[in-house]
Amino acid sequence: MIAFYSLLLVMVMVVGAPYWLARMMTSGRYRAGLAGRLGQVPAEVQAAGDSVAQEGRALVWIHAVSVGEVLAATALVGELREAGLAVTVSTTTQAGQELARRRFTGCAVFYMPLDLGILVRRYLQALRPKLVVTMESELWPNVIRECRKAGIPLAVVNARVSDRSFPRYMKLRRVWGPLLREVRVFLAQSEETAGRLRRMGVESERVRMTGNLKFDVRAVQMTEMTRRIKSLLGNSPLVVAGSTLAGEEEVLLAAWPTVLKTVPDAILLIAPRHTDRFEDVLALIQKSGSPCLLCSTVLKQESSVNPELSGSGTIVLLDTIGDLASMYSLGSVAFVGGSVVAKGGHNPLEPAQFGVPVVMGPSYQNFKEIVGAMKDAGAIRIVERDALGEALVELMTDRASAESMGQRGKAVFEAQAGATGRTVSALMELVGMRLVGVRRA
Repeated sequence: MIAFYSLLLVMVMVVGAPYWLARMMTSGRYRAGLAGRLGQVPAEVQAAGDSVAQEGRALVWIHAVSVGEVLAATALVGELREAGLAVTVSTTTQAGQELARRRFTGCAVFYMPLDLGILVRRYLQALRPKLVVTMESELWPNVIRECRKAGIPLAVVNARVSDRSFPRYMKLRRVWGPLLREVRVFLAQSEETAGRLRRMGVESERVRMTGNLKFDVRAVQMTEMTRRIKSLLGNSPLVVAGSTLAGEEEVLLAAWPTVLKTVPDAILLIAPRHTDRFEDVLALIQKSGSPCLLCSTVLKQESSVNPELSGSGTIVLLDTIGDLASMYSLGSVAFVGGSVVAKGGHNPLEPAQFGVPVVMGPSYQNFKEIVGAMKDAGAIRIVERDALGEALVELMTDRASAESMGQRGKAVFEAQAGATGRTVSALMELVGMRLVGVRRA
């Protein structure tokens, strides 16, 4: 099966080469880290492996696909390093790579190689890790197989099996079962995922329910960008629309006049999920006729007060990476994207940790447990796209109700914390170390 999978992957690469080359030439996408993805081990990766080997320390390779996984892994990486382990981090997306380089200073950060045995083997030989960790639903056949052949335990942390993928896994159980049994341990987000993994053929002793790392995601201190936007807001209420996907900006822009009729001094901040969409979103805002401010230009402003953000319904485009988490703290209300379009939603705890009331669309299966806990507590508003403007107005005008809702969300965030500590303890066991005196999230 592995040989067939590898052959199929190579065929896809060959057939798709003209398309990828065209995209790289026209948009610059996929160009970053290309040599590393194709198996050229970066010097910093080789140096990290050599240094750790000389020091006699254990190294953990963590794969965090994109921004969400990097955020979820932040506390985990910190605690593993505090416990004396060396850590390297790989990502798949450019946005994840940029954020990881800022968050994990002192760690080798690199792009994940393509899932071909010979390429994965090069990285394992360079790093010589004592443990490989993948996040959530990242199950790569050659990574799994090469770790087993090298005698390196592989753990899947914050493991998740979505409603959409579970039926597919069950249909291919005979194919996936043997591979899944090569994973040393699955540390599941929820009992539901733990049960699904067992039904997929994973032995019970290889599955633990440790909780969701995203309940432990805490924003770093307020960034310079956030401080500057705060200084420009004055008393204007801010709607923070985070991690938006294609199709959602149109919904927000259509709802915005409804908001301004009742709250004329409101400001809207839109943070697209993907960096390659910044220009497209800017074009949509300009087409709407609303005043627009780019965050990338804010730090260049000479004045400490920008008149464009004074009661004019300005739309701010967050076209930088790593600022959204702390930007939520400024919101009067937050809309969490990926939820109006059918993409499964993003993490509502990012704004909830600040006591900001949260609105989402009906697509939230990627965070079903989190949204369920918030719904049970009356800490989130789920709306259809046509009702988005009305929901924002209600929360911006009935501040007592909004603040109460925000505090209930913050309480959910605080009550569910602790997954990081449980995950670290389980991983330390795999490298034969005992957890002593490590800070808990």
